[in-house]
Amino acid sequence: MADISSNDIFEILDLAKKLKAKPLLKASFLKNQSIALIFAKPSLRTRVSFEVGITQLGGKSIVIKMDEINVGIRENVEDIANVLSRYVSGIVIRTYEQKQISDLGKYSAVPVINALSNEEHPCQIVSDLFTIKEIFSKLSGLKIAYIGDGNNIVHSLLIGAALTNMDISIATPKQYPPEKSYVNLAKKLNPKINIEVTNIPSDAAKNANVLYTDVWVSMGQEKEAKQRKKIFAPYQINDKLLSVANKNSIVLHCLPAHKEQEITSKIFDEFSSIIYQQAENRLHAQKAILLKLIGTK
Repeated sequence: MADISSNDIFEILDLAKKLKAKPLLKASFLKNQSIALIFAKPSLRTRVSFEVGITQLGGKSIVIKMDEINVGIRENVEDIANVLSRYVSGIVIRTYEQKQISDLGKYSAVPVINALSNEEHPCQIVSDLFTIKEIFSKLSGLKIAYIGDGNNIVHSLLIGAALTNMDISIATPKQYPPEKSYVNLAKKLNPKINIEVTNIPSDAAKNANVLYTDVWVSMGQEKEAKQRKKIFAPYQINDKLLSVANKNSIVLHCLPAHKEQEITSKIFDEFSSIIYQQAENRLHAQKAILLKLIGTK
């Protein structure tokens, strides 16, 4: 997420707005070009939004499952990056290890887009920022509160908040905090914003404009499910928590949602139109990212 600047973010958000208003605005941008989509993790929103977006831009997507290439086992990352760079105009990868993405970027001659790793989820956060800006008509000066696991969403959200001048409060159990390196990086990128990390959800939610949550058990953590559900029980977005936020606050969820765990069914239903808007905006934001990166490669 930190590979782009504040100016880049706002340029992408402006592009996303134009593309949402006119989906076929750049219908020939990727004409006769292909984008490789590498998936090590299952995907609904990421895969469909990228495939549809690439099609709407006039290009073709080539989906590659990780078990078909076995990055680092069957072929090393350097060889994969060098070969794919000779076939395609860009590479989108959704995987476990951040290092695989960094190494692809190091050796690739075409742009590499992080569609999710265990450490970051930048495409999700760009679409989240786009959604917040649509609703509040601004980002600077707003407060976003994240409640739950200190995961990849939090890491990219910290950087996104810093780049757009938003205050951010994070409430996680003491066993599952965000990585300190991301907290420190956000502070370094923007010393003027308020960044709070706490174990008390109500403290984080106080006067927040946006409440954000994610699942308690992510892919690959299924064996920890029972323990996590017990630990995270107090970290639920519900009526009580919403009552301490700003009176005009909204709730976001990156989906999939486990209702009555990280969010009550009542709150989800109350904000479902915004949550689905947030999901839709993955398409527009990712098209804007493709335009920005491939247009300047």
